[in-house]
Amino acid sequence: MPAKLRKSRTDKMLAGVCGGFAEYLGWDATLVRIIFALILVSSFGTAVLAYFILAIVMPD
Repeated sequence: MPAKLRKSRTDKMLAGVCGGFAEYLGWDATLVRIIFALILVSSFGTAVLAYFILAIVMPD
């Protein structure tokens, strides 16, 4: 059965979105957060909006 994308309850800093992506992909959460930070800088803040939308849409 494939893993489901959901917010992390154990590995979270704000809402658990990056931790949830890390669990889903099988990666380290720090790596996902660094990638998100790079996307945040290069997208001029659009990633913040995407993060908050994912925080609302992704199940717990």
